[in-house]
Amino acid sequence: MSTSPRKATHVAKIESPRRFVFLLLDRFTMLSFAGAIEPLRIANRVAGAPLYSWALAGEGGEFATCSNGAAFKLDMGLDEIEREDTLLVCGGIDVQKSTTRGIIGWLRREARRGVVIGGLCTGSYALAKAGLLDGKKATIHWENQDGFLEEFEDVKLTKSVFVVDGNRLSTAGGTASIDMMLKLIAADHGDDLANTVADQLIYSSIRTDQDTQRLSIPTRIGVRHPKLSQVIQMMEANIEDPISPADLADDVGMSTRQLERLFRRYLNRSPKRYYMELRLQKARNLLMQTDMSVINVALACGFASPSHFSKCYRAHYNTTPYRERGTQGGPAGARLSI
Repeated sequence: MSTSPRKATHVAKIESPRRFVFLLLDRFTMLSFAGAIEPLRIANRVAGAPLYSWALAGEGGEFATCSNGAAFKLDMGLDEIEREDTLLVCGGIDVQKSTTRGIIGWLRREARRGVVIGGLCTGSYALAKAGLLDGKKATIHWENQDGFLEEFEDVKLTKSVFVVDGNRLSTAGGTASIDMMLKLIAADHGDDLANTVADQLIYSSIRTDQDTQRLSIPTRIGVRHPKLSQVIQMMEANIEDPISPADLADDVGMSTRQLERLFRRYLNRSPKRYYMELRLQKARNLLMQTDMSVINVALACGFASPSHFSKCYRAHYNTTPYRERGTQGGPAGARLSI
């Protein structure tokens, strides 16, 4: 049986708890939701005072089901909340489908009343769809960034683990909710309390809004070669207008033959093949996350013609772009692997 944690010091006396309202979209991600609500519970426990309270909301006001099948009983439907509340939209799989007109209307109404609103995981999509992120910095899970960028040009999308821009909050999903909530707790009641909560969570590496959500290129590919990493970074930044292998080699001070040998040695494929795989992966994301036509997807990924795109796509994924979209039942609107 665990002992009670040491109470955090210097917690200011509060008049009433700060309340968080969690809007649970259909098939939301449990990890992001748990990462947001548990720090609040622990903060209350270690402070020995009700610093925070929370309520679960959802369309219909009865139950919400997350992506792993677990169901949660809701406290409320799309009712008016207090202006002092903080509203966090918990997204997950098929967020386009779960972002209904009723949800959009409710978010806009609460935003007009001055409520602080945030998106967890793909919840940022719902905020953007409601127009609440226009001109704002925001983030979303890296897997959904391609589709988000195409649909919401007025949002300043970043790769940060979380973003706080005025009265709009967003996280990239997964454990990023913990980082953001620790920042909010520190702002409300000081670093001592936030650090104590992190210790209770066995969370030893607290990230800031300056940290990016994806691993570095050397870590991702398992190779620490500076020139190889530099070339891959250039490839990832130039999907729509691919750079030739000769130009890539020249930019890092190598010959084309040396670049070929480098890719063969460390990645067992040619630079051209690796670049093609990056472009096809983005194309697949756009097919599954947006309503873009196949022709526009092809152009966005550097293919001069739909026929060439379809041929390359079939060779890599063993299906055509049209069938890929058909088997997924249309745009998937931000599917997640977590």
